[in-house]
Amino acid sequence: MFIGHYGVSFASKSADRSIPLWVLFIAVQLLDVAWAPFVLLGIEKVRIVPGITASSPLDLYYMPYTHSLIAALLWSAVAFGAYRLLAPRGGSKAALIVGAAVLSHWVLDLLVHRPDLPLYDNTAKVGFGLWNYPVPALVLEIAMLFGGLWIYLRTGPGRRTSMIVYGVIMVCIQAYINFGPPPASDKSVAMTALVAYFLFALVIGMLERPRSRPG
Repeated sequence: MFIGHYGVSFASKSADRSIPLWVLFIAVQLLDVAWAPFVLLGIEKVRIVPGITASSPLDLYYMPYTHSLIAALLWSAVAFGAYRLLAPRGGSKAALIVGAAVLSHWVLDLLVHRPDLPLYDNTAKVGFGLWNYPVPALVLEIAMLFGGLWIYLRTGPGRRTSMIVYGVIMVCIQAYINFGPPPASDKSVAMTALVAYFLFALVIGMLERPRSRPG
């Protein structure tokens, strides 16, 4: 899953408006944000195997440090502690939301991945395999994204038109990922993903800023 994770960001923001959206954008993708440099460093492994699923050519055969359930729980705990320490005004509730947003990544990945998500280490792998059905997989991504965005927009102020346009752009990117050509290599997919995660967070941070009123 890719853009569907961001639906959790928007919904989580509605639960506590003190948390910046850019923080939640990073939180829901934190497992992948860590996965990308791990792949670049050779710590975790991925192969490009066109056709391994109908939606994704990624054979994610070794990622115990970011995408096992145990690892996801640990990353969530780290995120909770880090946010509690760095943003003490948010309190435990905000830190708990950030930690839960991190864990949501594994839960949503479970729906779409083939059985490549280990429960611990690199064993007991699970995954419901929705990526084998590209149209339902894309529909789920869109429903997650715009469902979360709808919750966000109805519970507080926001740049409605800009956010919706941004969502449409994200859907176009997701469609290209699902139906476009496979990436050139494991390193290129990791680097592209890492840049995309931080770029998406940067843009949402800019969109969340209040409009400046003319003097």
